[in-house]
Amino acid sequence: MGAVQKLIESAVFQRFIIVVIVINAITLGFETSPALMAGAAGPVLVTLDHLALGIFIVEIVLKLVVYRHRFFFSGWNVFDFLVVGITLVPAGAGLSVLRALRILRALRLVSTVPAMRKVVNALLRAIPGISSVMALLLLIFYIAAVMATKLFGEQFPVLFGNLGSSLFTLFQIMTLDSWATGVTRPIMAAYPWAWVFFVLFVLVATFAVLNLFIAIMVDTMHEADHEEQEETREVVKSENELLMDELRSLRSEMAELRQAMGQAGCQPRGQQQGTES
Repeated sequence: MGAVQKLIESAVFQRFIIVVIVINAITLGFETSPALMAGAAGPVLVTLDHLALGIFIVEIVLKLVVYRHRFFFSGWNVFDFLVVGITLVPAGAGLSVLRALRILRALRLVSTVPAMRKVVNALLRAIPGISSVMALLLLIFYIAAVMATKLFGEQFPVLFGNLGSSLFTLFQIMTLDSWATGVTRPIMAAYPWAWVFFVLFVLVATFAVLNLFIAIMVDTMHEADHEEQEETREVVKSENELLMDELRSLRSEMAELRQAMGQAGCQPRGQQQGTES
């Protein structure tokens, strides 16, 4: 059992799994080509896909054998288990969507590569801050959508005819997708002052609020790196203290040994002097 645990936790095994995930993702991409699947490469791609799935199953089974119920204590292990389990469901005529979900195996790179895992952890930790920014953004969207429907809905019903259309159009404007040529300039032909509304919306929604998402993510990543550095310092400090304790113990033992050797050396001299007298 210890040998199996060392195997699945070794860096070589982790790199091997990463290589298998990458090859499997490329293989699934090639399977989308009808020309390749109809040719001689089709059976090879299917075989590689089954081989990769077999390797993933063996990995999950080994982890279950080693960790047992503790396997499910890790969210990343549960994620890997679900991703592999979904692809084991037989994909019949009515389950073609499940066959397409096989590409989800590529997401295992997130749980395998430490750098990606750190980014996801930072994203999860940033959810409270992101939810606050999202609430602010939704409030801005709602206010702007109501105003745009009242102002431009009568002459531009396709873009701002109702609240839903206005929200979708404002989302397009926020992404800067043809917001000037497709939305703003046609409306300015009827309402010359409309640029004020749209420019203010872009400045607030796109350049201000959306940048808050980036700021929150960067701050969360910085905090995560700081905590990781603190943990590393604590580990190094504890190891140094342990080493110093061992050195002190070794010095004490050497001092006792010297004292014992000194007493052993003095005793024969005293006995020799007594014999001569």
